[in-house]
Amino acid sequence: MRHSTAFKVNQKIVYPSQGVGKIIEIKQKPFKEEMVLYYVIYLEVSDMTVMVPVAKAEELGIRAIVSKDEARKALDLISQEFEPIPSDWKLRYQINLDLLKKGSVIDIATIVRSLYHRSKVKELPILERKLYDSARKLLEDEITFALDLPRSEVEALIHTHLEPLGMETPAPAKGPQPAIDDDDEEFVDNDIADDDDSGDQDDSED
Repeated sequence: MRHSTAFKVNQKIVYPSQGVGKIIEIKQKPFKEEMVLYYVIYLEVSDMTVMVPVAKAEELGIRAIVSKDEARKALDLISQEFEPIPSDWKLRYQINLDLLKKGSVIDIATIVRSLYHRSKVKELPILERKLYDSARKLLEDEITFALDLPRSEVEALIHTHLEPLGMETPAPAKGPQPAIDDDDEEFVDNDIADDDDSGDQDDSED
């Protein structure tokens, strides 16, 4: 029996907060005495295969790779001026985490732009640094596939758009990171726990 699905086998997709993946199979599998249709997705960045119920794909933000025009719009966005972002890192982190979960290429570009420029003012806390790294990797992956360019060229393009005047300002350093204040630990632990719990409920793996 054939089923109508939004994505097809061998199609490249974006799985927000996970990366660019490829649908390698669409199959049924029993779950709680019911037959459920799943996308089997290979995520190259983590060399991992995950199974996502077809019915939950839209809810999880899984979407097709953007067009070349949309990819160029994202590059243009990161070179534009923007409103100052909150100085409170916890508020800033939550705003950007919400954008990452929404997962559009414009949302991802917005995170990269704001945290890149924030890092030039003050070194990012550990959790924000991880968020920035995830967003930038996701942006690089999607634009690489959308524009069909070598990754090294896309990395250079993104840096050029972040520094449109050609300034040789390096990307945020990956050296030792500042410790999180004691009064921030509860916020970090709770946030990570909540995010992990939601992922366990939504995804199924072999």
